[in-house]
Amino acid sequence: MLYRALSGDFPRSVVLSVVLLAILVGLAFAPFLFPGTRSLETAARICIFIALVASYDLMLGYGGIVSFAHTVFFGIGAYGVALATANLGRGFDALLIGSLTGAVVAAVLALLVALFSLRVRAIFFAMITLAVASAVAVLVSQLSSITGGEDGLNLLIPRELTPAVKFAEERFLGVRLNGKLLNYYLVFFGSLALFLVLLRVVNSPFGRVLQAIRENDFRAEAIGYRVVIYRTVATCIAAVVASLAGSLFAIWLRYVGPDTTLSLEIMIDILLMVVIGGMGTMYGAVIGATLFVIAQNYLQNLMGAASEMTAAVPLLPHLLNPDRWLLWLGVLFVLSVYFFPTGVVGRLRGRA
Repeated sequence: MLYRALSGDFPRSVVLSVVLLAILVGLAFAPFLFPGTRSLETAARICIFIALVASYDLMLGYGGIVSFAHTVFFGIGAYGVALATANLGRGFDALLIGSLTGAVVAAVLALLVALFSLRVRAIFFAMITLAVASAVAVLVSQLSSITGGEDGLNLLIPRELTPAVKFAEERFLGVRLNGKLLNYYLVFFGSLALFLVLLRVVNSPFGRVLQAIRENDFRAEAIGYRVVIYRTVATCIAAVVASLAGSLFAIWLRYVGPDTTLSLEIMIDILLMVVIGGMGTMYGAVIGATLFVIAQNYLQNLMGAASEMTAAVPLLPHLLNPDRWLLWLGVLFVLSVYFFPTGVVGRLRGRA
């Protein structure tokens, strides 16, 4: 299989293997299995957040680096594409230049942040990254002449990636073969490539050293490994992947703004996905992102249906009111942490 050829990292659980295969097939054929604009939007977000969460897990789960600035790199990639298309036109060359420029800027910023702050202990580094994230968010909002401020920027992506371009008049399996479909598969294969690269990284000698540093950085330093250098490289790799994921998100959404890429809420969501899926397991990013994005998009609908079905039961319909979906999402998170302290992947592997 492809993941074996690239990493040799098996799920080590029959149930986990089946779940991962189901997610892969579901995302690969999402336009045909789940027709509809909302379903396609959900599938695209899952793909992008898998890559984004996996990049954060490289820092937190494998390197033991607690950062609150990961959305900064995500936003840099998104704004890089937006500014490139605004200045170079709506061609594929603009998308490529914007994505690569954003990745380089993200790597440089990650290098600066790491060199100046990784020598301090975890909580102080986390506070520094939180300050950086807040400063960048304010800066983007203030530079309205360049970034569009709070209103953000609309992207002029190539017409081949928009629904206006049809590749065939007749539908295939009930799906229109248009630019929107091509755009989705750009996101799918781009996210898959980023995930496989990270899977290869964590199963390389570099990844093994990173895990050793996470377990005991003093001992790793004592046997000759430069802890700061390894953590700096991991931060830069994670920043580049997050930036490219942000580029894919901007291309798919055709819009970028502070609320869609730089908000603290997104950072918290990323952290929740890592914890739910399982820290220190790339497959945990797949499980966590899939469960969380589906819950975000469909929990409210499920609660509405449950509220109607229990209309005759006292008090229960009020508790299941769709307006309280965030409350129940929080309850589900608490239960998942309680029953799966090592994440879904850790629990499944433990049982196996």
